[in-house]
Amino acid sequence: MTPVRIGIDARELCGRPTGVGRYLSRLLSAWDGMPEASAVDLLLYTPQAFDPGRAPLSTSRLRAEVRVLPGGSGTWWEQATLASAVRRDRPDVLFAPAYTAPLAIRTRTVLTVHDVSFLAHPEWFPAPMRIRQRVITTAAARRARHVVTDSEFSRGEIAGRIGIPSDRIRVIPLGLTPPAAAAPSEAGRPRAPLVLFVGSIFNRRHLPEAIEAVAAVARHHPEVRLEIVGDNRTFPHQDLEAVARGAGAADRTAIRSYVSDDVLADLYARAGAFVFLSDYEGFGLTPLEALSFGVPIIVGDTPVAREVYGEAARYVGTSDAAGAAAAIEALLFDDGARRAVLSRAPGILARYSWARAGRETLDVLLETAGADS
Repeated sequence: MTPVRIGIDARELCGRPTGVGRYLSRLLSAWDGMPEASAVDLLLYTPQAFDPGRAPLSTSRLRAEVRVLPGGSGTWWEQATLASAVRRDRPDVLFAPAYTAPLAIRTRTVLTVHDVSFLAHPEWFPAPMRIRQRVITTAAARRARHVVTDSEFSRGEIAGRIGIPSDRIRVIPLGLTPPAAAAPSEAGRPRAPLVLFVGSIFNRRHLPEAIEAVAAVARHHPEVRLEIVGDNRTFPHQDLEAVARGAGAADRTAIRSYVSDDVLADLYARAGAFVFLSDYEGFGLTPLEALSFGVPIIVGDTPVAREVYGEAARYVGTSDAAGAAAAIEALLFDDGARRAVLSRAPGILARYSWARAGRETLDVLLETAGADS
């Protein structure tokens, strides 16, 4: 039987992989453990070599070849260099995990669009980025055989704002990585008075309000600290260090653009509460990661948050610093409030598995590869 050849735009595995890079890495790891992968050959296209630990490349079940295509990693690389390689190699299907894909190819494409915030709120993005996303994502999604997304909320947004039939959009929720399954059993153990945020920093995630909330709690509990981990991509730019100084919280606020997985796991293990006051997400994985480590979460009250986190969260208005402060104080210092959130976590966390996400994504790719033209 001839193996199915799946090409993958793997550039997000290069450098310091965060959201999409971690998504692709987790899918590859899930495929590595699947019998179906024995019938697959992968072609991973990248602009440079990457750490092989980010993808299992030499195993008994997963056969993967890295094709390094030098020449940058942006739109030109995607639309010219990658497109040329795909036309040459002629994989049965191309998987594009990060919103955009080459347009001048005949190869069937499966495209992941995690959210369409650039269409829903274009004011959140610099002009070049929002124009690129609007033009290329819209065109790539319309020509893709299937679009994969993370939530029912995003399926509705993609169908409505890009104008493709909802039956071409597959909802495949993201997964969680061990030691997630065991951590909720530790609910109620002593935790540091540490509030944590993890994720790329966008204006829509209201970090100034989170800082103000922690500063308000610290007036009564001076031991409280805030850790922010994420690359600052705000537009217009927000100087969070200046916000912390203005709130009187500079000495209790640490801001880091990136940490290793080991350091991140340690932060999750020590944190007493997690805050994520986002106006708009396609999914929102890091609050689930926090829950999996036994950290109660405070999230913005939005439809997608209700879909993803269910009853295992404290909900506040996304710009309500006073409400966030009250929730932080309760989850840090009221054992009953902590238990009320964490007791519901196992049922919510059971919904999310990288094994299932990997299987369902591979099913879509194999289905697309074998579809009639």
